Amino acid sequence: MLRYRDGDLRAFEELYRRHHRGLYLFIAWRSPRQDWIDDIVQDSWANLHQARARYQPQAGFRTYLFQIARNRLIDQLRQQQRVTLASDMGGPDSGNDDSSAFDALVDAHAQQNGPDTQLEQEQQIASLQAAIRALPGEQREALVLQQFNGMSLEDIATLVEAPVETVRSRLRYAMKKLRQRLEPAVTPGEMA
Repeated sequence: MLRYRDGDLRAFEELYRRHHRGLYLFIAWRSPRQDWIDDIVQDSWANLHQARARYQPQAGFRTYLFQIARNRLIDQLRQQQRVTLASDMGGPDSGNDDSSAFDALVDAHAQQNGPDTQLEQEQQIASLQAAIRALPGEQREALVLQQFNGMSLEDIATLVEAPVETVRSRLRYAMKKLRQRLEPAVTPGEMA
């Protein structure tokens, strides 16, 4: 990023190559509407380009980029709330489209397996995805950043502007809730 800030346009190509997929998945998990994802990701890269001269390496580049995208998503949510309130429709449109880039990856992987294995994997992945989406927003965000984007606790804390211990707690509670939701129910007869 320092090379890009100083005018090396080829450095941008490398940044994009390394981070475009992670950024897309981060926004896909956070966005309540499928139709916002591409626009937010594109705006994030454009905002990075516009802000490159002011870049100071205070955290990792990925944290910086994800903060730009997160802020853009928050702006989009606020704008949607204003539009919704102005039209007096009774609250922001949360969208009912649960599909995401994650679904596309799941579908591509499932096509490589046989029908029985594919069905079982699809059911497991659907259960996991539903369990993750059911988590409170802050816990889901921390989990996605750590597990799907490989971010450290410190980077997540910087991104979400919370203490590291708060992030650690969010992750602990998220994992506990996922385990509870995904563990098969044990009937009294099975406990013997």
